[in-house]
Amino acid sequence: MPGRARRAPGSKLTEAQIGEMFARFEARDPDPKTELEYRDPFTLLVAVVLSAQATDTSVNRATPALFALADSPEKMIALGEEGVSDKIKTIGLYRNKAKNVVALSNKLVEEHGGEVPCSREVLETLPGVGRKTANVVLNVAFGEPTIAIDTHIFRVSNRTGLAPGKTPLKVEETLNRVVPERYKHNCHHWLILHGRYVCKARKPECWRCIIADICVFKPKTPAPKTPVPKTPASETPASA
Repeated sequence: MPGRARRAPGSKLTEAQIGEMFARFEARDPDPKTELEYRDPFTLLVAVVLSAQATDTSVNRATPALFALADSPEKMIALGEEGVSDKIKTIGLYRNKAKNVVALSNKLVEEHGGEVPCSREVLETLPGVGRKTANVVLNVAFGEPTIAIDTHIFRVSNRTGLAPGKTPLKVEETLNRVVPERYKHNCHHWLILHGRYVCKARKPECWRCIIADICVFKPKTPAPKTPVPKTPASETPASA
């Protein structure tokens, strides 16, 4: 008899299960995109910085007015911290984020000719930019197969058994090791969207999950019971 399939290194799933998981994601959504609205690498960078500890929806509500006035590092510098703050004050931590956006704009102009660098190491030297932000920019703006770990990906990777880890870096390292190359570019988009809309933090919607049979999470959450509609009194049959 054939031996049991071996798990992928660092994962609770086998290579075959991981391949099947991403094949299903791809079949459902062949070309996933970030939900942040942007025009070019610079506006993407700014949008991702603003999205820290905030929702994409809240960022998308604020950035059109901001980018109408400042869609380049030079214009962002000219707008200044107070001007940026005024446009993003509906976003959490907006004062500190405005400071970082202006500071990173200054650094782009002074050290990079106003262009967003396509190097993780260099991106991480910009104010307000950490590894996750750098990975998003590299993936979305420059087409690199980087995997950015946010709260959704961290949760989905641990809950499903795909890439268990106690830190975002550990999860990222495992994903880079176990996700097939052909799926790496879209990997973090699929996992983010899955975590945002299906594998939710408080109560995962397992009954409509396309990878429920692969995921190791137990017990699976059942579908909510549909309330039985009450019969109007006028339609209640009279007693015999």
